[in-house]
Formats: sequence, structure tokens, C-alpha cells
Amino acid sequence: MMKMTVALTQSDFRAHLKEYLDRVNDDDETIYIARSNSCSVAVISQEKMAWMEKALQAKEDSLDYAVARDQLIRRRVLPEDSLVESNDEYWEQFK
Repeated sequence: MMKMTVALTQSDFRAHLKEYLDRVNDDDETIYIARSNSCSVAVISQEKMAWMEKALQAKEDSLDYAVARDQLIRRRVLPEDSLVESNDEYWEQFK
């Protein structure tokens, strides 16, 4: 299922807060909110943010990085990597 990017105004977000927060949590969507006189903001799930932070903090050749990267690919934050196949052989390198 392809996720759509949702961009809206601050007043629309405020008026439909529960609906948009449900979409963030239930559908793993990212909501972009345009703000007048300020930079726009993004609302993402805590789980997605945790995986992003884990990927950024881990060494690129570590198991932590590989797991975080795999989770971000599943959430369509990162594109699938056609050069790397996520199979038993791939995961064995981290043992």
C-alpha cells in the first residue's frame, strides 16, 4: 500500500487533530503542516522517529544500523535497495 504525503494548513490540522493523529499512528503517514510566519513542521509517529534516530546514531556497518534501515524501508521512509537483499545470508554477517 503506497502512502500519500499529506500537506495542510495549521488551522485544518487543528480542526481535525484526532483524525490526522490517527492517520499518523494507524497508517504510518507523515503530516506536513504549513505555518504562516514560521517554518513548516512534520508530524510523524514516535516509532518512526525512534527508528530514524537509531539509524542516525548507529555505525553504518552495525547490526543496529541494518535493523533500523530495514524498518525505515518497510515504512517507506527510505527506498528499497535493489543491491541488498534482506535474507538470512545478509543478516548472518552481523553475528
